[in-house]
Amino acid sequence: MKKGLFIVIGILSVLLGVVGIFIPGLPTTPFLLLSSWLFYRSSDRLHDRLHRSRLGKYIRRYESREGVSALSKVCSLACMWGMICLSAFAVFDHLHLRLLLFALGAAGSYCILWLVPTRKREVTPPR
Repeated sequence: MKKGLFIVIGILSVLLGVVGIFIPGLPTTPFLLLSSWLFYRSSDRLHDRLHRSRLGKYIRRYESREGVSALSKVCSLACMWGMICLSAFAVFDHLHLRLLLFALGAAGSYCILWLVPTRKREVTPPR
């Protein structure tokens, strides 16, 4: 029973991870890490399949502590602040909610800029 529950939750977590690729603000890697752990505990076949899939790159980057490219950080910040501004000015009318959104955006920006490691570019030697 526990094994089946882990498989079901793992599949749901993979689906949320895939959705997170396309929706700013919904994380991808944490859901895939959860899926990996759940599959490790319940199904070797699903665990191996996840790691060999295109989604496995997110898990491998996390495990190797490789970091995120500077371009990815810029795109993440642009998408995040675009959605924050859209929400703050088109959806919410209350000042307190707008301030809360901007405070959370500032916290998220801090995390992206200073807590998430930036992948170093490989320098190719001149010919």
